Amino acid sequence: MWTELDALREGAASRQIAALFETDESRAQDFSLKTDGLLFDYSKTSIDGAAKAALIRLAEASGVVAKRTAMFAGEKINVTEDRSVLHTTLRNLDDEALVVDGQDVLSEVRETRVRMAKLASAVRDGSFPGNGKRITDVVNIGIGGSDLGPLMAVMALEPYADGPKFHFISNVDGADATDTLAGLDLESTLVIVASKTFTTQETLMNARTVLSWAGGEDALGRFVAISSAVDKCAEFGISAERVFGFEDWVGGRYSVWGPIGFSLMLAIGPKSFESFLEGGQAMDHHFRDAPFEENLPVLLALVGIWNQQVCGHATRAVLPYEQRLARLPAYLQQLEMESNGKGVALDGSKLDRVAGPVVWGEPGTNGQHAFYQLIHQGQQVVPCEFMVGSEGHEPALGEHHRALVANCLAQSEALLKGRTEAEARAQLEAKGVSGAKLDQLAKHRMFEGNRPSTTLVYPSLTPYVLGQIVAMYEHRVFVEGVIYGINSYDQWGVELGKELANGLVPAMEGKGAPEGSSASTVALLNHILSLRD
Repeated sequence: MWTELDALREGAASRQIAALFETDESRAQDFSLKTDGLLFDYSKTSIDGAAKAALIRLAEASGVVAKRTAMFAGEKINVTEDRSVLHTTLRNLDDEALVVDGQDVLSEVRETRVRMAKLASAVRDGSFPGNGKRITDVVNIGIGGSDLGPLMAVMALEPYADGPKFHFISNVDGADATDTLAGLDLESTLVIVASKTFTTQETLMNARTVLSWAGGEDALGRFVAISSAVDKCAEFGISAERVFGFEDWVGGRYSVWGPIGFSLMLAIGPKSFESFLEGGQAMDHHFRDAPFEENLPVLLALVGIWNQQVCGHATRAVLPYEQRLARLPAYLQQLEMESNGKGVALDGSKLDRVAGPVVWGEPGTNGQHAFYQLIHQGQQVVPCEFMVGSEGHEPALGEHHRALVANCLAQSEALLKGRTEAEARAQLEAKGVSGAKLDQLAKHRMFEGNRPSTTLVYPSLTPYVLGQIVAMYEHRVFVEGVIYGINSYDQWGVELGKELANGLVPAMEGKGAPEGSSASTVALLNHILSLRD
């Protein structure tokens, strides 16, 4: 399959993407997909009919269907940790059962969601904590998936937020806690400590700092824990009725749908939170039922495979033209790079091709004034993933949204067409430039174009639509991982640094560097300590 795709890439390299529209009048329709209010356009890529067919055959031959069935059935596809992968159950709203290792996991998910909704409603209506002072602010303490998911979602759905104000602490840097807590009223602040094992070093250090700020043990009644370690939460002082857990078949970066999303439920309310889950579940049904050629997550994954594994483009830029999706690129960095940033296949062999792209981005139009220069005229090709809503949430500022959408469409058009040297010369000549100056400036004002992009259009950013988008990217990661032949659900790469940090913490107190530390690390440590003398 890969040999066939490599040959097709060589053919694609000799033509312009724009030329595909000239030979196929229906290309815009044939290389786009509409489903449940979403439009995914991948016609501005170098994928033609032959490449699309070959990519679909690759997905079929890689066993995507069988692995997809196994995942939804609760089989332990996370083979390196002997775990199921069942984050989809967190957004399953159907009245059914799914038994894994003798337990009906869906029943447990529903019970936890009901408990979450009960507490969220009490906080939002003022009956909690019952001390005569209403909760006005919530501080979420977590890191990684326990921070990126809820932070991204709370920001995205601000128009639906009618609950307390939200604040997030993640970095172990004391500045994060100090700046976040400044100005908050400790008696009207609810604190959420999110750590599945309740052992995450950064989170617990921040939790102890916030507890001290809030007044010590007397404030524990306003602390909520998102953790499966009820015993450790009790040791900290958080009672079991304010502990919401989830099982090890939910990875942190896939956990916003459940208790880790308690911040979102508090912000937008249980009903809107359920709409968020409905959007995710609808994408699950689409992913399971639609044929590959009409399957949004599959096609998104195959475009990524074509751009990186076949064409060799190492990065992808996620460019939401929606300010409230400002943290989506960071969220997807973890989702994609922690999941698929692997170098070893399931059988332990070294991968033949590089897996996992470098994911980055910023909202438009800000990014246009930052890094689009490189995207348009840099020597490396950066495939771009644009997304935009047809409507905003500020009807009185419709002019702003029209300009936003126009910019989004213009950027993908510019990446496609570019500007030839002849066109650049004509523009300059029209301005009266001639001679040697014309020859010089024309080359600087030409754009090669022929740079691939996709565009996702949604009606407006509602809880349902956000659920669709997040689930779509989760399934994209799954499909790419199956095709790479890796396990997308472990993250051993984050462990070594943690282990070494634990050894270096005592060294920061002058107890000497751990045995085996490199000369560079020892020298850096000694220099840092010397600056403190």
